[in-house]
This record gives sequence, structure tokens and C-alpha cells, in this order.
Amino acid sequence: MLNAAEAQLDAGAKDDSERARKRAELYAPPKGYRPPAGASGRPRSAAMGRNDAQALMAAMAREDARLMSR
Repeated sequence: MLNAAEAQLDAGAKDDSERARKRAELYAPPKGYRPPAGASGRPRSAAMGRNDAQALMAAMAREDARLMSR
């Protein structure tokens, strides 16, 4: 649906600046939108800590050993 809207806006634009302005309007959040309180603009880091990585590797090694012993 957005592709059709983009194509229509691109066809009706007179120049690149108007095309960019219309695309920015299309993808802008709705007027009056407010993010939830306490929400930051960036997602939280999904990185594993060292202990979590070591526990995962140990679990994988156990699973490999179990499968190889069949």
C-alpha cells in the first residue's frame, strides 16, 4: 500500500525536493502522536554478556556431546 502511495507521489512531484518533502510527510508519525513515557528513541541493546555467552557455549557443547554419543 505504501509502494502505491510512493509511486503516486513520485509521479506527481515536479522535482526532487518536492519528492523528498512528500516522502517525509508520508512516513512521518501522525500528528498528535506521543511515544509512551520513558521510551527512548533507541532500542535496548540485545547483546549478551560474557557469562551468558559462556553458558550458551557450554549448553551447546553438552548438546553436541549428547547427539554425537548416539
